[in-house]
Amino acid sequence: MTGQLTGRLLVATPLLVDPNFRRAVVLVLDHDEDGSLGVVVNRPTTVDVAAVLEQWAQLTTEPGVLFQGGPVALDSALGLAAINGELGTGRVPVEQVNGVGSGGSGTGPDGGSDGSSADASEGSGGAERGSEDGPALPSGAGAPGAGGADPAAEDDEPLGWRRVRGRIGLIDLDAPPEILAAEMSSLRIFAGYAGWGSGQLEAEIDEGAWYVVDAELGDAFVPRPEHLWRTVLRRQPSELAFVATFPDDPTHN
Repeated sequence: MTGQLTGRLLVATPLLVDPNFRRAVVLVLDHDEDGSLGVVVNRPTTVDVAAVLEQWAQLTTEPGVLFQGGPVALDSALGLAAINGELGTGRVPVEQVNGVGSGGSGTGPDGGSDGSSADASEGSGGAERGSEDGPALPSGAGAPGAGGADPAAEDDEPLGWRRVRGRIGLIDLDAPPEILAAEMSSLRIFAGYAGWGSGQLEAEIDEGAWYVVDAELGDAFVPRPEHLWRTVLRRQPSELAFVATFPDDPTHN
């Protein structure tokens, strides 16, 4: 499965009750045999980007605040940007991954698997995911290597921007913002990220903690991220759309 998750969305199933990832939508930035890393794209904080990275504030997409990308390295910043240009529809296609296709997932419509909800929540615990066992953020602020990147396309990449997939990539926050300002259509700044050790994410998917679905270009930059979990599920052409109607507390279903 090396690289197959890069650029896709992980959507927390209703069984995942870890507060770090409950109702989370994670964009996978890098996935290989050594592990995976991504950012939670629907966790805005109350901290304005201007308070910590003033030079990037005017380029940041609304609501203009830092997002908590995950429980790992909260004192580090990571920039995710979409660049201008027309590359198809902006959809990042998803192949079959552990029985998960673009039309659904390997788990049932109740978000579960053969295991109990306790098994799913324990297997996806934030203590493990947020631990030092997961992959470290590579050197270069906001610019880890992208396992799904197309080497042939690197010559077309703007200076200071590194492709994750399609028009979405990571920016070097140490670079002068003006060299990227004309190239970017959207920008989000994250504090921290989510990391998994070798095989850990695959195990969590098998346990029913995550749905793997298509990513669309605007998912990481929506102005009202609090609705993203339901929005992503609702657009699925399968029984996953029904999961979007689940109550916040599954015990009340």
